[in-house]
Amino acid sequence: MPWYFAYGSNMQSATLRGRRGIEYSRVYAGRVADWRVVFDKPPIFGNHGAFGNMIEEAGAIAFGVAFEVNEDELAHIELTEGVVIGNYDRVVVAVQPLDPDAELIMAFSLSSARRCDNVPTRRYMDLVVEGAGEHGLPADYIVSLQRVPTCEETETTLQWRSVLDDLMKRPK
Repeated sequence: MPWYFAYGSNMQSATLRGRRGIEYSRVYAGRVADWRVVFDKPPIFGNHGAFGNMIEEAGAIAFGVAFEVNEDELAHIELTEGVVIGNYDRVVVAVQPLDPDAELIMAFSLSSARRCDNVPTRRYMDLVVEGAGEHGLPADYIVSLQRVPTCEETETTLQWRSVLDDLMKRPK
């Protein structure tokens, strides 16, 4: 079964299981060398807010969570993240679990060349911080996430929230 490396809101189990309907079988907090997590990816629709992105950078470390999923679940994640329309690209990364007894994991993740000057919404960053804490990512990394500048969601985004949630949910 494939592994998926999440570094944004999908780190939070309530988002991955609840909002997306993904039932992963195993999970490890981990790090990926020579990649960095940034929050500069524009939304698919509109021009407000930004989302997590992972960019290659020599010497950097990207923290996140590796989830073991099945092929259908991975396909659903990629569908709802817009891989098919170029919103993100699939990348393969080597995840070193923070658990010293766990072996290196080759995982699929997402990266985008699309960048913007927007900041993420407070709601989005709260999900990211909660997911990082839930899976025991390093305390200093969580503090750095809490310091990311944010904005509030627009009225339009709030009005469309339930529609977007329904579209993200994997059919059973």
